[in-house]
Amino acid sequence: MNGRRLSMWGLAVGVMGAVALLTIPFVAQAATPELKGKFELLKDEPSTHQRGKVKVMEFADFYCPHCHHFEETGVPLLLKEFGDKVEVTMVGFPVIRGKLPTAFDMYEQAKTMGKGNEMKAVLFRTIHKDKMDGVLDRSIRSLLIREVGLDVAAFEDGLASGKPARAFEEGRRWGERIKVSSTPSILLDGNIKVDGANMTPENVITIIRSILENDAKR
Repeated sequence: MNGRRLSMWGLAVGVMGAVALLTIPFVAQAATPELKGKFELLKDEPSTHQRGKVKVMEFADFYCPHCHHFEETGVPLLLKEFGDKVEVTMVGFPVIRGKLPTAFDMYEQAKTMGKGNEMKAVLFRTIHKDKMDGVLDRSIRSLLIREVGLDVAAFEDGLASGKPARAFEEGRRWGERIKVSSTPSILLDGNIKVDGANMTPENVITIIRSILENDAKR
């Protein structure tokens, strides 16, 4: 069963270029002798590593079908493999043109109210399974806000404040700074970028495992 899920994730990422790629990303071998796997070490970005834990920043577009697939298969696989030794956080990075940023703003507002993961799951389902990929107007938002257990009035006040939009914009600029070229892409511990052809389950698991193994040796 595990092998089947691995192959499904690999297949989905393998065809990303047909739908959600901006450019073909750079493919690098492991940049340091301590780590295994294929990735790009961003020398201008500081490491955020904490011993015994790997922070996974997932640059994703709510409207990207490959991001939806990664959310349903890739993230659970990493959590199953490493448990609380990984911390996965999504950063909104739009690559599908012609979409309003409402979904990203809703996610950012839900994060401030302690329901970011729940809202993320609901938004991916609404867009890709329920096929509501148009305008998320106030009536639709109300249904989704209630579903994740949040107060609608407080949520809408938060959206109106502009803070979620600013948080989303900061994340987008972060992705541009580190030259995210496709979604989903991940950044491990602040400066280890994995994207494009390197975004296979085997490779990601190899890198994370080697980080944790190095910690255990110290």
